[in-house]
Amino acid sequence: MTDEQNMDTRQLDLKIAKALQIDVPELVMPELPEIETDNVAALPARKRSRKALWFALAASVVLATSISLRMSDMFETYDSLAEEILAHMDHEPYALRVTDIAVPDDRLERVVPASIARFDRDKSLITYAQPCVIKGKTSPHLVIQGEHGPVTIILMPEVGVAETTPIEGENVKGVILPVGDGSIAIIGDREEQLAPIQKNVVDSVMWTT
Repeated sequence: MTDEQNMDTRQLDLKIAKALQIDVPELVMPELPEIETDNVAALPARKRSRKALWFALAASVVLATSISLRMSDMFETYDSLAEEILAHMDHEPYALRVTDIAVPDDRLERVVPASIARFDRDKSLITYAQPCVIKGKTSPHLVIQGEHGPVTIILMPEVGVAETTPIEGENVKGVILPVGDGSIAIIGDREEQLAPIQKNVVDSVMWTT
């Protein structure tokens, strides 16, 4: 570093030292005047419109109902009663399980109330009972245990047929029997002998509607 550069550096140091020696007054914040709140109006809390809430609720109900109806196949159309019954069975595969546990009496009474029919359960082991909809009518859907597996029985007191109608599925066979003003569908494995089951079922059912 040259003598001239050293001189400039010393002069700069002197200036910085003098600047550090200047007294700086303490910063004092001015006092703010108190705000009078007597004349200040509070803004009302914003409330959600009840009308909007009802619209949202109604939309949810409509959506849920639409999904439920589509899942229950109420919008489907079928060429025949036999086709609708087979489609219904396809939607409830869990009903066709092999078991020796009978449904409780109170469950069977709810599904097949005395106002529809009287079903003699002593002749068959009923392992499934659930109301279903066939041709727009509530129909008890039962399953009993046959010799070759579960046998489906659908009681249709409000769905009549003119004559005995066969049911042919991919792995099942069955029949729709005219019983009074209604009908009964019986479907089982292709190896199942349905004739004795048909007799027992028809003898066990007495329409009360």
